[in-house]
Amino acid sequence: MNNPGDEHWMKRALALAEAAGRRQEVPVGAVVVRDGREIGAGYNAPISHCDPTGHAEVRALRDAARREGNYRLSGATLYVTLEPCAMCAGALIHSRVSRLVFGATEPKAGAIVSTLRLLEADTMNWQVEVTGGVLAPNCSDLLSQFFAQRRRQIRQARISASGTD
Repeated sequence: MNNPGDEHWMKRALALAEAAGRRQEVPVGAVVVRDGREIGAGYNAPISHCDPTGHAEVRALRDAARREGNYRLSGATLYVTLEPCAMCAGALIHSRVSRLVFGATEPKAGAIVSTLRLLEADTMNWQVEVTGGVLAPNCSDLLSQFFAQRRRQIRQARISASGTD
């Protein structure tokens, strides 16, 4: 169930996703909120930082932990524009985030509701409340536009390399 501030914070995550896209990173943004205030933020940067763990969620959690002086973030909500992968789901558990709110589902690698349901596993030592689909069309559209543009760039590069315009 959506909370009143979910759309507000998802719009903030979307702005971060747009920043990632401008840097030619997959446009995913995340923000960590506790007690109605932002305590951490991040966007995808695995390419620019040469960091396979540079996902928006991990970067937002690292930022929040640094700012709070504690890697445990109980009582916090993570807002992210795309359903988290297995690595990011694990980071949510280890950081003790209380709630996850995501926008678009990720049918290939989503580990919350799409391919796996890691947060529902009985073996996990922490439970995270999940709300999905907040501003899903906006989040999905941003990703679709990014990949459409990337495909156009690749086609144009192939045409240029072949010498035919």
